[in-house]
Amino acid sequence: MSLDRIKAMEVFTCVVALGSFSKAAEAMRLPKARVTTLVQQLEAHLGVRLLARTTRRLHLTDDGAAYQQRALALLQELGDLEGSVTRSVKTPEGRLRVDVAAAAARHLIAPALPEFFRRYPRMALELGSSDRPVDLIAEGVDCVIRGGQVHDDTLVARPLGSLRVITCAAPSYLASMGTPRHLHDLDQHMFVNFFSAKTGRVFAFDFERDGRTVEVTRPHWVAANDADTHVAAGVAGMGLVQTPVNLEVQRHLKAGRLIPVLTEWTAAELPLVILYPRNRHLSAKVRAFVDWAVSLYEAERQPTAS
Repeated sequence: MSLDRIKAMEVFTCVVALGSFSKAAEAMRLPKARVTTLVQQLEAHLGVRLLARTTRRLHLTDDGAAYQQRALALLQELGDLEGSVTRSVKTPEGRLRVDVAAAAARHLIAPALPEFFRRYPRMALELGSSDRPVDLIAEGVDCVIRGGQVHDDTLVARPLGSLRVITCAAPSYLASMGTPRHLHDLDQHMFVNFFSAKTGRVFAFDFERDGRTVEVTRPHWVAANDADTHVAAGVAGMGLVQTPVNLEVQRHLKAGRLIPVLTEWTAAELPLVILYPRNRHLSAKVRAFVDWAVSLYEAERQPTAS
């Protein structure tokens, strides 16, 4: 039987991504024996071992790591090629699973959905809204929108722009605790801290000025791992907040519910990206949502209140 090399590449990269033949078989809807056979045939075809198998874990060999990197790039190029040829004749349809940061889901994506479905009435969208890390392949998610740097080479990241980051507080907090004028004034203040949903790590406040970068950590009354809750605690007067200026924060600034402080210092902007698996062909429905999201974020980009 001749080896389907493309299918074998897809199976191999999926096994590596999930760390398991069983999980890869479930994700790709193939019998586990078929997944095992394809990887073994691929190794025989190449004449090298790609995976070192133990009773508990799978490990890439050096040859396997090199092959995986090139295979991911090749599969992505093939997917882009096929997509460019076929997307003009395919009508996006079917179920699409997307996960979006909670604040973006509530304040940007959900309000714009009527326009999306006027364009694509044959699609059904399952929209998860969370700030937690998502394993796209294991959870069967087609794409996610997130803020921050991407450190996963199994994902394609398409930029959506970036958000300015400011330090601010509620008028009630500033009236009680005073307005900081210099970084050393922060020793007398409380922060509303943000912590990672994955690791629990609390993020420091970042300040940049004249090429100098300073990280400041302070205690909190409240810490949150959800952007809306984080901002809401700041509006309630629970401390200083350092936050990206999304649509909700813009509304609070315009209404005077939040006041910027330490404006002579800046913080690194938060990049926004839409992510989808590198080893998954970009279907018409995924491409439709990605292109729509890019245009939506571009349309919403505007000067923010200060």
